[in-house]
Amino acid sequence: MTEELELVDPQERFQEFFKTEKYRQRISQMAVAGKTSLVVDFEDLLTFDQRLAEELLEKPDEYLKHVDNAAYAQLQIEDPEYAEKKEKIYTRIVQLLEPTPLRKLGSDHILKLVMVEGIVVRSTPVRPMVMQAAFKCKGCGEITRINQKGEFLKAPFECPNPSCRRKGPFEFVQEESTFIDSQDLRVQERPEDLPPGQLPRTLHVKLSGSEIVDVARPGDHVSIVGTVRAFAHTLPRVGKLRVFVMHVDCNSIEVLGKEPETAVITPEEEEKILELAKDPWIHRKIITSIAPSIYGYDHVKETIMYLLFGGVGKTLPDITIRGEMNSLLIGDPGTAKSQLLQYVARVAPRGLYTSGRGTTAAGLTAAVIREKGGGMSLEAGALVLADKGIACIDEMDKMRPDDRVAIHEAMEQHTVSVAKGGIVATLNARTAVLAAANPALGRYEPHRTVAENISLPVTILSRFDLIFVLRDVPNKETDDKMSEHILQIHKTGVSPVESPIPLDLLRKYISYSKSVKPVLTQEALQRLKDFYLAMRSASEAEGSPVAITARQLESLVRISEARARAALRKEVTAEDAEAAVAIMKRSLEEVGIDLSSYKIDIDIIMTGKPKSVRDKLQTVLSTLMAMEKDTGIVEKAALLNELETGYKIPRGEAERLLGQLLREGTIYEPREGYLKKT
Repeated sequence: MTEELELVDPQERFQEFFKTEKYRQRISQMAVAGKTSLVVDFEDLLTFDQRLAEELLEKPDEYLKHVDNAAYAQLQIEDPEYAEKKEKIYTRIVQLLEPTPLRKLGSDHILKLVMVEGIVVRSTPVRPMVMQAAFKCKGCGEITRINQKGEFLKAPFECPNPSCRRKGPFEFVQEESTFIDSQDLRVQERPEDLPPGQLPRTLHVKLSGSEIVDVARPGDHVSIVGTVRAFAHTLPRVGKLRVFVMHVDCNSIEVLGKEPETAVITPEEEEKILELAKDPWIHRKIITSIAPSIYGYDHVKETIMYLLFGGVGKTLPDITIRGEMNSLLIGDPGTAKSQLLQYVARVAPRGLYTSGRGTTAAGLTAAVIREKGGGMSLEAGALVLADKGIACIDEMDKMRPDDRVAIHEAMEQHTVSVAKGGIVATLNARTAVLAAANPALGRYEPHRTVAENISLPVTILSRFDLIFVLRDVPNKETDDKMSEHILQIHKTGVSPVESPIPLDLLRKYISYSKSVKPVLTQEALQRLKDFYLAMRSASEAEGSPVAITARQLESLVRISEARARAALRKEVTAEDAEAAVAIMKRSLEEVGIDLSSYKIDIDIIMTGKPKSVRDKLQTVLSTLMAMEKDTGIVEKAALLNELETGYKIPRGEAERLLGQLLREGTIYEPREGYLKKT
């Protein structure tokens, strides 16, 4: 029996496979679409002939040729005219049974067919590669064609013309040679597959053929089927190295879509998810399930819930409005900020955690890298890799200011633009940002404004939807519960609070919810409008601070959409709007209060100075300028007296305001004790 099996020509077997209804249709469609490649599902092949499929995995070089020839033979039957035009057909095998993890790829896989999944971090431009080179003998003009393999162009050994037989020289004839498009990719492990503390592995992938080059861009998640090859670098005058470098010759490439890998949800899990969503207390449950080992901080966990679910982005012809939220936690040391961030990076369907000190602008956005060949190529950074996910940035205040600027665009426009070394590109970075920062003075000083408390520029503060201050204030009752909670964890090694939704299910719940696109109802719209107008009208009175801007209104919409999405609801109810208003009020009260007039003042976040301080600075400046007209140079003591008697500004405060103006460079001291406007 075995001998008979051996006699079956694989090519004939493949052709029988292509005679099935599904593939005859695909082959006839190829001619209509003008394509040169045919997609073959590996599973179909496996059900058709298991042995053939296994041989294909074991000896891809030999069997892929058989598949190509069989497909071409079948095309000659289906559409002989089209077959004459095309000399060859490429079959692209997709969807092997299971992907090989990048870190498991080793010497056992050489010359086998594998499927790998990962993120494209770098791609070269598409370049033509010669497949069959034509050489002309300089002596007799005879043309020789040689099929090319490997990295270098091979010339013929001698002229085939019997009367010439020269050993050279030969000239390469471009018009007579055949070329094919080629491109190199660098694929890296997905962040979610990384064992903690490991460097991500990368793999070199070579693509050739017009149908598969330029399919994937940096930042795309791809699934690649190809043959693993090893290649040794040659050193001049020494020969080949003993250690080889592995790469994959790509047979097919599929972009897995920008959506985070929805962990495959089984029908039972879907039932559980829908069951959960029916619970009227679902929000409470999710909040309790977020980082259950961290005590308290319900409002922060609520923010994290909104951040994980996210609002709905709108794309209009002229502008796009982001759906992802950004939040900032400012907190005293030891308030579990980093733990919360690490947790969020774990639970988000696609989450990345970076810490401010070791992070550069290129690492966050995109780096332009010079290649060995001399060209430039783009490498995607953290915000691009976390596209449609969450980027957690810890210690944001410790980042260098010029690196922090890189986040501005990503936070508001959700793109990353690069113009360096001749590369001008815009990459998608639809990422929600959760950042943590320490107060500038080590601890949060309640009697100073937010801008003075945080060493972050105002431009970045205004891009956060919600900002919360985690303060560590001694309080007998909470301290008692907190210490009990922490010691209990250390004693038993498990969290004292039972999480109502297990982590895996919560992650799948979040993935599942992304398909729900909630719409505002009229009542919800009215609630948000009322709140916005009430806050604006409070600032209509002449000289009172601006309480809220349109940016906060958009934030409110995002929060209420996220809350509706958390319950898998199709519409945003008035209750969602109320919750959004409540948490926004809390955020504004914590950070946007002008401390001298106790009015909510959004300008603290937008411009860094509350209105009252701006007014006083104006008074000081105008007084200084008036006195300067009289005396040319103003004595500091006289100015302080004038401010105290004429404008009722106490001496201490006036000194502080003068100090601020000096620091900003608006006024200067020509000599000790005297001031002048710059």
